[in-house]
Amino acid sequence: MDRRHFLQATLAAGAASALPAAFAADPLKVAVMIPQSGPGGLFGPSCKACAQMAATALNTRGGLLGRKVELLYGDAGLAPAEAGQAALKLWKGQKAGAVIGMHDSAVRGALVGLFKGQVPYLYTPVYEGGECAKGTYVKGETPQQQLEPVIPWLAAERKPTKWYMIGNDYIWGRNTNATARAYIEKTGAKVVGDEYLPFTVDNFDASLARIRDSGADAVLVSLVGGASVTFNKSFASFGLSDKAIRLGTLIEENTLAGIGFANARNLYSSSGYFANIDTPAAKAFAADYAKANGANAPALNGLAESTYEGFLMLEALAKKAGSLDPAKLDAASEGTTYNGPRGTVTVKARHVEQDIYVADVTDKGFRVVKTFPKVSAGQTCKV
Repeated sequence: MDRRHFLQATLAAGAASALPAAFAADPLKVAVMIPQSGPGGLFGPSCKACAQMAATALNTRGGLLGRKVELLYGDAGLAPAEAGQAALKLWKGQKAGAVIGMHDSAVRGALVGLFKGQVPYLYTPVYEGGECAKGTYVKGETPQQQLEPVIPWLAAERKPTKWYMIGNDYIWGRNTNATARAYIEKTGAKVVGDEYLPFTVDNFDASLARIRDSGADAVLVSLVGGASVTFNKSFASFGLSDKAIRLGTLIEENTLAGIGFANARNLYSSSGYFANIDTPAAKAFAADYAKANGANAPALNGLAESTYEGFLMLEALAKKAGSLDPAKLDAASEGTTYNGPRGTVTVKARHVEQDIYVADVTDKGFRVVKTFPKVSAGQTCKV
């Protein structure tokens, strides 16, 4: 047998050994709580696509602890109490053995109260920090990660002296801005405005007039989804794009598409992931996503990709603990490491140390202009 046919035979044998027949008898059902309705419903299709990619990848590697991964979906775009009921049905009714959640903090609070550390819960999106519940593992970026290295870098690059902060009136927006204030003042700049608006606001003229009149030359945007789109489009129409830089910590590919590249002059975004990160792992993931989902694939973005990474985190924790028991996962979690599209990720205090990227916007979309390696989440949860 020549070398080529030997390799083909070897690969065929390896593929046969990985067929579903080799899995343990009982599959591992994983509940995927993603927004399928409401304001966050925009992210549902891309999150689902990434979850399916993750399940395929894990099953190709032999499943999770030898069990084939099967996905169950719940709508996390509902009100917290209703989302909790959806999760309960998947957990108790359909026997989900783990939960991956990409949704807002209000729903997270409901699920933490529901699970009470009895099932592993991987929370994946950008969030405000402070979640230390047992059995809960956080993949998402914290304000400390997204702002502590980035604000001093912007101070050196663009030299802003007056910052205006605007966010939605809930825990993430308020905590993000409160954290940012200390970093801004440490650079010698001043905060000249700090305001919070309900999600229902769709006219920002009064806020933009205040920003203009304040003389701010930098704006921290802690608005979500449609609010961020409307604000940033209006910001440009007010003629402020050339007068002040903008920094957002939840402006990803979908939001940028809504804003429009022409309205994003002098806009920066800070994130653990962008779809065009120029690394072999990120390029391979983006190529696999495009191949798996076709020409009409929902836009790949950081929130969706975080769903994928939630599965990688669960896999690494389970492998190290040799179990899905939350107490054993907690005990084994510290220092657990895996490699994913974002780079090397290390679990510390049930959060993660990860690379943080800063991107500006060109006529082709995001362009990564700075990378901060291995940034701490800044959390002190006891293991």
